[in-house]
Amino acid sequence: MSQVSRRNRGFTLIEILIVVIILGILAAIVIPQFSNASTAAKTSSVTTTAQSLRSQIALFKLQHNDVLPAPATFWTLMTTATDANGAAYTTAASAGPYGPYMQSIPLNALNQLTTVVDTPGVQYGTAQSPGSAASACGWAYDYNSGAGTGRLFGTGTDTLTLVGP
Repeated sequence: MSQVSRRNRGFTLIEILIVVIILGILAAIVIPQFSNASTAAKTSSVTTTAQSLRSQIALFKLQHNDVLPAPATFWTLMTTATDANGAAYTTAASAGPYGPYMQSIPLNALNQLTTVVDTPGVQYGTAQSPGSAASACGWAYDYNSGAGTGRLFGTGTDTLTLVGP
């Protein structure tokens, strides 16, 4: 008479350890990809915001007799109504109101700053610092005493990397 052995089959400790090790290796490969995706998403956000700001700067310049908004009062001029001379709009002003060009002050997603620094001649693809006056800034702006191009770029965490179209 043959004996049929009845054996409960389960996972051994070695098999479970091998699976855990394989999952750990896969996690080590995948996790850095998520951090790169996060940086790419932030860069894309800054680029989109810079494009939007550039178009609003161009509209401001068109409506204000080819005058760019000055860096010192940049956010005030971009987020409030103004008259044709670029002054804050009052009901007594003879010119019609313009703006606001932005609903709120956008935050640079890369370095969490909103500072606008005049960086004459700033252009994409160059490693330029916004100047020693600002050790860190959110946006590099080609104002150049009103004679600049009005181009605006987001800066990276090191203030030397320009992000934008």
